[in-house]
Amino acid sequence: MTIEPATIERANAIALLKTLNIQLKEIGASHAVMEVVVGAGHANYFGGAHGGLIATLADSVSFFPGPLLPSGRACTTTSLTVTYVRPALLGDTLTARSELVHLGRRLASVTCRITNQQGKLVAHSSATLMVLAEPGGSDS
Repeated sequence: MTIEPATIERANAIALLKTLNIQLKEIGASHAVMEVVVGAGHANYFGGAHGGLIATLADSVSFFPGPLLPSGRACTTTSLTVTYVRPALLGDTLTARSELVHLGRRLASVTCRITNQQGKLVAHSSATLMVLAEPGGSDS
């Protein structure tokens, strides 16, 4: 399987991310940053951000540290654990920062912290990604 290396522009063209107004802001050597402003379309029954938005943000940002999709490495989520710390409110700007903790031949471990515009922790996550193919298309 060969994939084009991910860029900020390609990531921000992903239909689901566009629908949810999630934007990739930064790709680093071992991290990535995404943002979303919580809008009415993200609301849960109580009027705050739906947990699914936060989980999608955590899952999505986990793919974009430099050695993963930006290098052309194909991968998929095998597990995602999200811990919600405080509610996110309408109008809040949520910033998700992922960190690549480990990259092996078959698995990658990624952590994520999601904060609001005041820098307060909203949620944190841990993801395991299965490496499907190395950059250039060689299967692992």
